[in-house]
Amino acid sequence: MADPTPAEVQQYIAAGLPCEHLHVEGDGRHFFATIVSSEFEGLSRIRRHQRVYAALGERMREQIHALSMKTHTPAEHAATSAASQHHHA
Repeated sequence: MADPTPAEVQQYIAAGLPCEHLHVEGDGRHFFATIVSSEFEGLSRIRRHQRVYAALGERMREQIHALSMKTHTPAEHAATSAASQHHHA
């Protein structure tokens, strides 16, 4: 079974989790995802990650060996984006 591409991992996550923003980078073995979803409201970081793993399902165990992620609600993402833009000004 071929290693998935970042685009495929992004599609897998998007298929199982409604996202306002989703970006995946990786080399076929290790991936880094930035995920913004209103589904994360009120969830701890661990519960957010479990939600993403649930969206990936069997693919996570079979194909995706390492996934790092930042999980934000839309409000958290807006605050983070505003802070980083202000910082670079």
